[in-house]
Amino acid sequence: QVQLVESGGGLVQPGGSLRLSCAASRSILSISVMGWYRQAPGKQREFVAQIINGGIPGYADSVKGRFTISRDNAKNTMYLQMNSLQPEDTAVYYCKAPWGGRDFWGQGTQVTVSS
Repeated sequence: QVQLVESGGGLVQPGGSLRLSCAASRSILSISVMGWYRQAPGKQREFVAQIINGGIPGYADSVKGRFTISRDNAKNTMYLQMNSLQPEDTAVYYCKAPWGGRDFWGQGTQVTVSS
């Protein structure tokens, strides 16, 4: 199995930026696809972005042009750079990675966008 730990969340004003990290407990070199999801209060968890080893990242329409996903295989870490944050981006952000035929999730990190 693989353990995932998110960090980097916090309180930010509208228009601000945050960088989330997702650290894996083992090498992610063999994990082809990793992703970020978020869940706002009272809403279902939704896809935010995904990154494929050597491939083109994919984004939800709501974050396209504002968020950038990346990964550093040497550090076993995935990132989500979030710019131009808006109140509607407020949510708990989770990272996901497949391993051994099942999906593993981190515990989540809270992002709150408010003035």
